[in-house]
Amino acid sequence: MDKLAQVKSEIAKSAEYCGRKADDVTLVAVSKTHPAAEILPLLRAGHRVFGENRVQEAAEKFPALREQYPDLKLHLIGGLQTNKVKEAVALFDVIETVDRVELAEKLAAEMEKQGRNLPCFVQVNTGEEPQKGGVVPRETISLVEKCRELGLNVVGLMCIPPVDDEPSPHFAFLKKLARQAGVRELSMGMSGDYPLAVQQGATFVRVGTAIFGARDYFGK
Repeated sequence: MDKLAQVKSEIAKSAEYCGRKADDVTLVAVSKTHPAAEILPLLRAGHRVFGENRVQEAAEKFPALREQYPDLKLHLIGGLQTNKVKEAVALFDVIETVDRVELAEKLAAEMEKQGRNLPCFVQVNTGEEPQKGGVVPRETISLVEKCRELGLNVVGLMCIPPVDDEPSPHFAFLKKLARQAGVRELSMGMSGDYPLAVQQGATFVRVGTAIFGARDYFGK
């Protein structure tokens, strides 16, 4: 568990550097494409918060893991299709990728039906990239307000900066948007930039490769 310990140490150092506590930042271990056998050592080491991109893949791995570790928390960090909402609400503990009114409506209705009130993040496409999910910045506040009207528990904003951009301005921009939207949580920062994200105010960082190693996409 050297890699997990190293990431947690980097989070603590970055937090201390800017006058924050390490406990202010939650590490979401991104386990997409990695089998349950690679997740178990982290659970045995005491880590409990994980992120998955796809509902189907998470459904194949996590119900059995949750039987052994019922206190684990699972975040959906990939785009959510409306036809997967029922399964996602039953399986996940946090939805980080609310990015349109239609999805918010489906989530609100399904959560009411299942009696679950999951924390949600609105995903913001800070780089306004056409191929990427997320609401454009100018529509973020109105989407947050609409989500609240529907009864969704919106706790924060999430972003994935463009791969070729310096991430810090995107993180600072998301923090500013969060203040305007009246939400506290910020999910930002991945394996290549999570220390910067912590310094910019991230309360959740989503780290996969730095913990699990490179992903074998061809095996999926």
